[in-house]
Amino acid sequence: MKQDSDADRLLDAAEELFYERGYQAVGMDALRSASGLPLKHIYALFGGKEAIAVAMLDRRDERWHAALAAHVDEHADPQARVLAIFDWLAEWLADEGHRGCAWINAFGELGGTSPDVVAAVRRHKARLRELIDRAVSETGAPRSAADAVFLLAEGCMVTAGIDGDPVAAVQARVAAARMLEH
Repeated sequence: MKQDSDADRLLDAAEELFYERGYQAVGMDALRSASGLPLKHIYALFGGKEAIAVAMLDRRDERWHAALAAHVDEHADPQARVLAIFDWLAEWLADEGHRGCAWINAFGELGGTSPDVVAAVRRHKARLRELIDRAVSETGAPRSAADAVFLLAEGCMVTAGIDGDPVAAVQARVAAARMLEH
């Protein structure tokens, strides 16, 4: 049990530091200081910074997708379910301290050097794609609509991360609604 709580404490610290400062700017000493764990124990838990980054991304993915899916599931109407994705994204993008999509950030920093980080990012994006595919298919819209909705979702996340303004999700929602009007 203690080992799990130590891992969680480390992953909490890693998530905060990586998201705030970037992956490459955070060293093992910063992770040690923020988590309060000795370096030897950190290495015993994860083996290194890359493994910590992957574990943090995967854990964040579970929370992120659970929250998004719960929000979508609040709606019975198929079109409302699709549009709920953008409503949730707008709220998420407006969170204080939002610094863009953690997976896009990780890919940008580590994608060229870490196949494990790339795999974690692709798992996250595949799950989002599956959720969107299911929601759009429920509306009776063609596969091309699901492709476009996915690109709208990704585009609004990138745009909001750069602009610091969640309005991109509102704009993407309007475009998705027009597209789904058959």
